[in-house]
Amino acid sequence: MIRCLAIDDEPLALRQITGYIEKIPFLELVHTFTNAVEAQHYLLTESVDLIFVDINMPALSGVDFVRSLSSSPMVIFTTAYSEYAVEGFKLDAIDYLLKPFGFAEFSRSVNKAYSLYELLSLKNRSDKADEEATGSESAADKDYISVRADHKTSLVKVSNIIYLESEGEYVRMHLNDGTKLVTLFRLKNMESALPAEMFMRVHRSYIINLKCVTGYTKGRIFLDNDDYVPIGDNYKESFVKYVEDKF
Repeated sequence: MIRCLAIDDEPLALRQITGYIEKIPFLELVHTFTNAVEAQHYLLTESVDLIFVDINMPALSGVDFVRSLSSSPMVIFTTAYSEYAVEGFKLDAIDYLLKPFGFAEFSRSVNKAYSLYELLSLKNRSDKADEEATGSESAADKDYISVRADHKTSLVKVSNIIYLESEGEYVRMHLNDGTKLVTLFRLKNMESALPAEMFMRVHRSYIINLKCVTGYTKGRIFLDNDDYVPIGDNYKESFVKYVEDKF
């Protein structure tokens, strides 16, 4: 269950979000606030997983409120002003809902939050198990991630992933059996959830499984499934260093 908080200085908007949350079975609304200052004080002693917060509020804006948080809950911004979208995504918000929004848009945003929540929860459980394990099996061989795609949740073995490809708000996951799963996700969030010793961002739109690399040229990396992906200029140095260190 995802514990969430809703903050909006407009009572009608707050009631709308409250009603939408009640329709989502995996959301638990723990509190609502009409100003961000009170919410800020609340979070000094309480924790939540997800925050719905309006951006344009008096006293303390939603953006400044999120910047002030010492913890890192997931955030979905809500606002009537589209010009704040870029600022919101700079703070790694899960999504940005432009008022007035309907239940379909709301549901789409919270499904993105749910995907990330499941992914991180599974990784945390796996990391804890790895710390306690004494066997020879590596973390990469044991890890699975939960992916919501094609109207169902699939458990995907991390070592079966060859590479990930960003397609706007979606990520296409290429697996070693030829399967391609498309999930509503941000590549940056997926990067943070996957084991860093096994996966590397090599382009703003691509993450590769380093164990699947078969070769590279100046501008391309070749992979097990005969596909290749481009190397971005900002990522080339770290990739080449990895290859030189390992081989």
